[in-house]
Amino acid sequence: MTLKRQLPSSLEAEQALLSSMMVYPSAVSTVIEMGLKAEDFFAEAHKRLFQVMMSMQEEGKPIDSVSLISRCNDLKVLTAVGGVNMIMELSDTSVSGANTKYYVELIQNKAYLRNLITTSQLIAEEGFNAEADIDEVMDRAEKQILNVTRTRRTSEFRDAKEVVGHVLENIQKMSEQHSNITGTSSGYRRLDRITNGFQKGDLILLAARPSMGKTAFALNVALNAAQITDKAVALFSLEMPAEQLITRMLSVKSRINGSELRTGQFKSNQQWNALNEAAADLKNTKIYIDDSPSIRVAEIFSKCRKLQAEHPLSLIVIDYIQLISGSGKGSSDNRQQEVSEISRALKALARELETPVLALSQLSRMVEQRAGNKPQLSDLRESGSLEQDADIVLFLYRESYYKREEEEKTTEVTEVLISKHRNGATGSINLAFERNINAFYNISESAQGQGE
Repeated sequence: MTLKRQLPSSLEAEQALLSSMMVYPSAVSTVIEMGLKAEDFFAEAHKRLFQVMMSMQEEGKPIDSVSLISRCNDLKVLTAVGGVNMIMELSDTSVSGANTKYYVELIQNKAYLRNLITTSQLIAEEGFNAEADIDEVMDRAEKQILNVTRTRRTSEFRDAKEVVGHVLENIQKMSEQHSNITGTSSGYRRLDRITNGFQKGDLILLAARPSMGKTAFALNVALNAAQITDKAVALFSLEMPAEQLITRMLSVKSRINGSELRTGQFKSNQQWNALNEAAADLKNTKIYIDDSPSIRVAEIFSKCRKLQAEHPLSLIVIDYIQLISGSGKGSSDNRQQEVSEISRALKALARELETPVLALSQLSRMVEQRAGNKPQLSDLRESGSLEQDADIVLFLYRESYYKREEEEKTTEVTEVLISKHRNGATGSINLAFERNINAFYNISESAQGQGE
């Protein structure tokens, strides 16, 4: 025989809190600061009584037994809250307001558990519905679970004194490093000089037209970050399998032409030696690749949290935003809204894990119709919130691409446009791009010209 289990609750904590609120004004202030809601209470009588108390507080009325009985009587809810005896008993049993925070946390935690159980039951019911569309069921399940976890992550005001102390401590640490790179280095001197490295919690958007080299640039940055910091790099590739990404990285490190790597037709033993050395170096990096062709933001969150728990992350790379799965039905309006939600979620991911997120994005065809073909912020495809949420927006531009000169050259100058930098300067830098091995290189300071 299966016994029916009771939902999580703490009636004792609910009674103790209501009792404290009737006697200690500070308890009411703590309840407000911690965001306790009437629906967090399990007992219906306690829920109704809390609602009456909060309405009295908003009106500036004292919350004592006499006033509370009178108000409940006027609202005709005196019986619903347990009657006069219940209110008087609560008033008489109050001992101290010192434990108010503990009571609130306990009540909220029980409410979170009930919410999780209810949500899980709804998901299970939908799972048993054989006629339900699997994609819709999965999407709703992800959203429902995310809604539960998001409500759990509440925060309080932080005292300026505490924050100032934390900032000064970080500045002191940075000063001892004797370097202006305070974040994750990209491996490119002038880019790092402008950004001071990619900062914790920043969303960096990298956008370019097709064939401009944005995936190659992201792979170079990921490889540099993994080697310089000796920390983990998470790489989500929705367009290209992991084997192709590793082949590109091997090409960069060994300087062997990509076509030769794909065929294995090497011209000398030196190339085999270079490949083996590159492979040994790459094996020693902490680069983790997820090449799921269809992935949702919830999965990215989950995988990054797990990886962060095992290996400190220096960078998260996502190639690319427009391929992340959403829940829309295909209309352009829905897709724009989805991209906006994805953009905000990636920014939240960067902040939660305190790790920079480098997300690649497509550009609209408006670039092709503009004189000079240089990309602008308005060219970001499908959502203006991409620009709004990003801390840094980088564009790649190569003049030789539009002049059809690339077939004649193996190395071209690529301009990296820093079109938005929330915490610093904008500008541009030049890098050398060697197409045959998908590698970007620093150009000497004297060759940069007026790029910055």
